[in-house]
Amino acid sequence: MSAVERVEAALAAIEAWEPVVNAFTAVHADDARARAAELDPAVPGAAGPLAGVPVAVKDTLWMAGRRCTRGSRAFADFVPDEDAVAVRRLRAAGAVIVGQTTNPELCFRGVTESALFGVTRNPHDPSRAAGGSSGGSGAAVAYGAVPIALGTDGGGSIRIPAAFCGVVGHKPTFGLVPVTPGFRGWETLSVVGPIAATVADARAVLRVLAGPDPSDAAGLPGGAALVDAPVAPVEDLRIAASADLGHLPVDPGVRAAFEAAVAEMSAAGWRIERAHPDPVQAEPLWNAIAVPEGYAADRGLLERPDLLEADTARLIEAGADASGTDYLDAQWARAAYTAGYQALLAEYDVLLTPTMQVTALPTGVLAPAEIDGQPVDQFFDDWCSLCLPANLTGMPATSVPCGYDDAGLPVGLLVTGPRGGDALTLAVAEAWEARFRPRLRRPAAPT
Repeated sequence: MSAVERVEAALAAIEAWEPVVNAFTAVHADDARARAAELDPAVPGAAGPLAGVPVAVKDTLWMAGRRCTRGSRAFADFVPDEDAVAVRRLRAAGAVIVGQTTNPELCFRGVTESALFGVTRNPHDPSRAAGGSSGGSGAAVAYGAVPIALGTDGGGSIRIPAAFCGVVGHKPTFGLVPVTPGFRGWETLSVVGPIAATVADARAVLRVLAGPDPSDAAGLPGGAALVDAPVAPVEDLRIAASADLGHLPVDPGVRAAFEAAVAEMSAAGWRIERAHPDPVQAEPLWNAIAVPEGYAADRGLLERPDLLEADTARLIEAGADASGTDYLDAQWARAAYTAGYQALLAEYDVLLTPTMQVTALPTGVLAPAEIDGQPVDQFFDDWCSLCLPANLTGMPATSVPCGYDDAGLPVGLLVTGPRGGDALTLAVAEAWEARFRPRLRRPAAPT
């Protein structure tokens, strides 16, 4: 297909699906058509590795001259004057940005609903949530608007919608992809990365995004070389697997799909052993870091409470009383927590878990009341605990579909690897994807 044909197909999908799903905050149809028309006459390969590929960008990543809202009325009129590095690199690679995608206010929740843009629904079942906070990106890829969308992930925000929507999501090694320039928030936890239709698509865009930039002090050397590092055949790898990290409640449908996938891998000759780090609750540690960082970044918004949703204001205010001592103690505990994962991944190449403890929640619900009979703390996404280790440790993690529950909702498999091991987690996810592809279900076309 030509770039123009690809863009027109993307816009047609958006027109058909958006009344049902609501994945986009803005569609840049005229700009996309103009850019595609420029690209088509180019010499093949000269316009970049993503030339003519339609992509979407989460509405928290800066795009010069375009409104960037973070899903909040507080930023409803904010227009940055420069691109985020990730957006700039997409453009340089020839990608065609067709629009911006939804997220909850300030990206604080694991579902995508906001007073500014409403509810983003799951293409597999519109009565269910698309996940969050990169919910619009996950839904847009799932219903076929784009093969690639950018998201951010400070506590699972790429992997939650990938799992809920039945697509691929890659949370890169911390520092691999620049997060600047842009909004502050969760500065030692959050990354920029891809949600994609396939692992190959995720790798292709990560190769473009990776590499340090002077604007990001946390940049990791190596860049694309880490994405393309050689990986042994999957049958030669040492693989740990755990359905619950030894202590977490997991919905029976999720557990069954995960166990079936692990059994199939073992039958195919993969060397899998049951193992996990020492059971340590990630949520209190993550809260002790994320909540003070959120307050430090966004405390000024509390001066205009009329522009904030009540839940958002409550979560910002929760960090007001954290002292510097509290924060540094949490970082000290984080180092010990990370050491546990490093020890495991010195013995094994990767760790397999489910991506999420549950499948897609009903819309209008911020958190499940319980998981497999155990109550869930309603404070701050205490149902995304399988995602948090990769944020706390800075390690890469790739979510790939592995099955469906009894309601037909997707279940994700999470592959976590050592820092800098992005090529490894992508390769293992791709090896599983090749086996599972004949059973992959696409959302039914909207009526």
